[in-house]
Amino acid sequence: MNDLFTIDSGDIILREFRVEDVDAIYEITSQPEVNEFLPDWKSTREQRLDWVTNYEIPSNKSFLSAVPNIDEENYLKLGIILKESGEFIGFCNTGIKEELPEPNREIVFAISKYYRNRGYTTKAVKGLIKYLFHQTNTEQLNAVVLIKNASSSRVIQKCGFKYVGNIEIEKQIYQHYILHKSEWENY
Repeated sequence: MNDLFTIDSGDIILREFRVEDVDAIYEITSQPEVNEFLPDWKSTREQRLDWVTNYEIPSNKSFLSAVPNIDEENYLKLGIILKESGEFIGFCNTGIKEELPEPNREIVFAISKYYRNRGYTTKAVKGLIKYLFHQTNTEQLNAVVLIKNASSSRVIQKCGFKYVGNIEIEKQIYQHYILHKSEWENY
């Protein structure tokens, strides 16, 4: 793990995906509570292995080699790891949300149902925000949350994002939040 990119966030770390994470990612994205809000992450184990190996790990390397000048081609997908045990309990990612007006870099996250309501997700999102605003050319972040996903809305609001309105994406209504670097620095 020493050669992998990490962000320290207290009792958790954010770490680049590894092939060994496939089963944990698959298990988390198969949970009905996660699948309901992130249906694009639903896959077979074989698909997840292919995506992690051939797309997500190379994409992370590309993102990190582009820092500080990341662009729309760059995505970063990080596992949320319990520091004490090394257990993979969720993920916190950034990429481009094509359905949003530019600048359209977004934050996406999910956590295992076994680790909800403990503050881990908020710590992970804050850690990724800090990294993006301090180490890259990112000036604005977006988050889109399905209206019925109150827990994710609370996480986003705790991290300083401001609600800007609803947006329809693929026939679903989402709450759209924005966080500007200048506002976050004063948050």
